Amino acid sequence: MKAIVQDRYGSPDVLRLREVDVPTPGDDEVLVRVRASSVNAYDWHAMRGDPYLSRLSFGLRRPTASVRGQDFAGRVEAVGRTVTRFRPGDEVYGEAGPAGGAFAEYVCVAEKLVEAKPANLSFEQAAAIPLAATTALVCLQDGARLQAGQHVLINGASGGVGTFAVQLAKAYGAQVTAVCRTRNVDLVRSLGADHVVDYTREDFARTDAVRAGRRYEVLLDLVGNRSLTDCRRVLTPDGTLLLSGGGVFTGGSVFGPMSLLVRGPLVGRLVRHRIVAPFAAGGRGHLATLRELAESGRLTPVIDRTYRLDEVPDAIRYVETEHARAKVVVSLLPDN
Repeated sequence: MKAIVQDRYGSPDVLRLREVDVPTPGDDEVLVRVRASSVNAYDWHAMRGDPYLSRLSFGLRRPTASVRGQDFAGRVEAVGRTVTRFRPGDEVYGEAGPAGGAFAEYVCVAEKLVEAKPANLSFEQAAAIPLAATTALVCLQDGARLQAGQHVLINGASGGVGTFAVQLAKAYGAQVTAVCRTRNVDLVRSLGADHVVDYTREDFARTDAVRAGRRYEVLLDLVGNRSLTDCRRVLTPDGTLLLSGGGVFTGGSVFGPMSLLVRGPLVGRLVRHRIVAPFAAGGRGHLATLRELAESGRLTPVIDRTYRLDEVPDAIRYVETEHARAKVVVSLLPDN
């Protein structure tokens, strides 16, 4: 099969399209013929081994997993002997887990990381959901314990996670203020944002609304470009700050966004505000919730660009440097 492989850390230039063996599913695994995948900040972090501290997980000298890619949607090709929920031919979607492998024609995944594909979505749309939408769901549902009527500020509302977060917050009945650049204002409004702050024209921590006393019960920071003080300034006295910034590549770092993700909860022990950095562990429970939301029409993936499998290096380059809006998808369908 064809797969995007890397044997060392570096820029997208280290990625190669190669012929590799089709994986064999273990007892509790599902072999999926991939019809679409999508790119996340996780992919370029793993590709570059950046921040350097992340290499404790990815591999110290070279990547432990050679095939990149987390999100996938496709059809079940074969199942392990203990798998009971799926059979060949089923349309599924999910996350590949720490081993990766979704930028390939086939991927082996643990059954617990796979769920039936939303029936009303294409493979490309379904592949846009898993990691980004799960991150948004975990932040708002588990981290913030979001309630109807609460006011939520989303910094980075037009990105992969942000476009899902706007929709999920509205699905839970919240009032949403979205922070994005000028070109994305109409996009986030179309997703349901009640208010939009164009960061090229005003500072969300110092807007007239904030000076007039408007505060938010929840701030979801998906960028990591503001200080904890700035973020706390816009919260109600007992508000919650959620930290989940993937960022863009800026030349390499030791800690990167991990610094803020670690410092935030530590500061949270000393102040009244809740400051949390939720960990978005994948799994069929979250995927099932997202499937139901998609099938009910309350969650619709937004796709910025679509690439072929051999164009994955260009797709990752675009995501890591160009502030891509919404999701970037890799299609393995015959006409792409």
